[in-house]
Amino acid sequence: MEALSEEDLRSCCAVPAWAAPILAGQPWSDRAALLAAADASTRALSWEDVLIALAAHPRIGERAAGDSREAGWSRQEQSAVRPDEALVAANRAYEEKFGHVFLIFASGRGREEILAAAKQRLGNDEETEREVVKDELRKIALRRLERVLDARG
Repeated sequence: MEALSEEDLRSCCAVPAWAAPILAGQPWSDRAALLAAADASTRALSWEDVLIALAAHPRIGERAAGDSREAGWSRQEQSAVRPDEALVAANRAYEEKFGHVFLIFASGRGREEILAAAKQRLGNDEETEREVVKDELRKIALRRLERVLDARG
């Protein structure tokens, strides 16, 4: 497999601790091995690492600015979600409770499903929500990594 750059990986997940083991493990024998390593890397992130990743994600319903690959993917992933009063209120309530943006794997999900998930997750305690956020981040990072690989043919 062709080697990935740090830039390739940071567009998938903005955390150096996520990219480092993937870069160090190159060359990967095949796509499955690379995706397994990326999955393991995400699961190994500390909460501090997750917070770094969260800082790179816009609020759900808001459009990422810029022309970076990551910003483009964010806009694409949230294409079905338009901010409205209910979504703004859910984002605000979530951020007040947990202290960070509401993160959800938005690809293929509509506004109603995302809003329902935000409301449901407001009932989580801190520890439970951290695990949910970490899993949502894992799904986003792996999907973006698949996009990088698909673009290479």
